[in-house]
Amino acid sequence: MKLTVFAATGRIGHALVEQALAAGHDVTAVVRDPSKLTADVRVVVADLANADPAALEPAVAGADAVLSGLGPRSRADAGITEPGTLAIVTAMRAAAVRRLVVVSAAPVATFPSPGRPNPPRDPGEGFVMRTVLSPLIKAVLRDHYADLAKMEDLLRASDLDWTSIRPPQLNDKPLTRQYRLAIEQNLRGGRLISRADVAHAMLAVLDRPETVRKAVGVAW
Repeated sequence: MKLTVFAATGRIGHALVEQALAAGHDVTAVVRDPSKLTADVRVVVADLANADPAALEPAVAGADAVLSGLGPRSRADAGITEPGTLAIVTAMRAAAVRRLVVVSAAPVATFPSPGRPNPPRDPGEGFVMRTVLSPLIKAVLRDHYADLAKMEDLLRASDLDWTSIRPPQLNDKPLTRQYRLAIEQNLRGGRLISRADVAHAMLAVLDRPETVRKAVGVAW
């Protein structure tokens, strides 16, 4: 497949590029700083913090699918994901590319947004997660999850064939391929997953039509 990877020098983006190449895909990497890219792939330079959709069209034109590892590197970067994803979606529509897989986060399942002000209770959340851990996490990272929730609103309002991957806490352990997926809910007891396994899941759902226009929980 011809794949375009946004935020390709981030930790999830790097794993996406490496795993996609290992699987034999043709990869275009969209990065802000090409000097940080170690793989030998086609490169398009763009800053998604101030992205011009027209400048992104050459990156997505002809792609079978687009994958985005876009997200804040720190709490100070909160707010980058929704506008950056809007630029990607706009470029994809102009280039007639439909398949998009993005990274979100598990707490977004029950985080209110303008498009979903009263999100339903998540059946994957146990009592402790629902009453103690989830409210605490949302309070600490409110701006980050608000941004991701608005990104998912954007996807739902689009006509693209999108999938939003919602991992819990991330770490940098090696790829295991031993993770679970759940459509439109989080995974009970799923507290951790590696970025490498998130990248693997993002590539895996490209071949799973039941994940189209769905949020998908992923965890060990």
